[in-house]
Amino acid sequence: MVLYELYSHPAERSYRAGLCSKAALFLVLVTGLTYIPPLFVAFRSHGFWLKRSTYEEQPTVQYLHEVLLVALLSSPSGEYLAWSTFPTFNQLQGDNLRVPVISAREEDRNLDGKMDQLYFKLDLPLKPNEHVLGIQLILTFSYELTRMSRFAMQTMAFIQSYFPVPGAKLYMNGDLKLQQKQPLKYRGIDDRYNVSVINRTSIFASDYNLRRIVDEYHKRNVTTIFADPHPVWMVGRAGEAPFMFNIIVRYPLEVISYYPGFWETVKFAWIQYVSILLIFLWIFERIKIFVFQNQMVTTIPMISVRSVESQKEHLA
Repeated sequence: MVLYELYSHPAERSYRAGLCSKAALFLVLVTGLTYIPPLFVAFRSHGFWLKRSTYEEQPTVQYLHEVLLVALLSSPSGEYLAWSTFPTFNQLQGDNLRVPVISAREEDRNLDGKMDQLYFKLDLPLKPNEHVLGIQLILTFSYELTRMSRFAMQTMAFIQSYFPVPGAKLYMNGDLKLQQKQPLKYRGIDDRYNVSVINRTSIFASDYNLRRIVDEYHKRNVTTIFADPHPVWMVGRAGEAPFMFNIIVRYPLEVISYYPGFWETVKFAWIQYVSILLIFLWIFERIKIFVFQNQMVTTIPMISVRSVESQKEHLA
């Protein structure tokens, strides 16, 4: 009669010894070598504690309808034209004040409830003998992030272009990019920069100086810049035609850097530790089996009662 193996299971073998025996000391030593070294290996491999992390978020951006314009004219004396939405600044310009025609609209292209870009158009009236060589423009925005910490600030796009020949039109199409000198907080409300970039209530000329505005702005740890690597400068303006400036400011998806919270830091460290621990568990388990099976330390081998009863039932 041919016999077939119908069922099998491993026999459980235990090894007994006193708590003060060499076997117990060996087991304590192996247990320590199993769980402690992986911690040092993970820590010394750098990046064990997650100090900063990143995520993607579409910011909530809104144009604040604040404008400051300075147009450089082609004249030996360095004449310029200026205008802004700030009455005090306009009063300080005297004969250099020139009121442009402005139109602006924002568009939510993907219909997600957040604006995606700004279309801004400016027509600056010029006299026949006036020619524009360069332009400086500040547009202000409110900028908000909500996914991790609630971060809100008032920010700006500073646009500056100069060309060697007088122009008729300037076209720009770029992104309002976020710049961080330090990560954001993991939670809470961060509104330390939620103040106007330009002090609209000031009566002092120094508060409207472009250099001062830019210097104060870049003291912040979080700012935005307008990035357009390819401005288009077009020449050939008719005598009575205005200087035209068209710009598209896009609000792109941003990669935000932030300080992770406690549980995220622990989870990241735990994954690294466990991945190394599994290797040590496998190695030292084989070492323990070899040592105890070959009686390299004195123990009393025993087969568990459950295994014997199972074997009897199988034979019956």
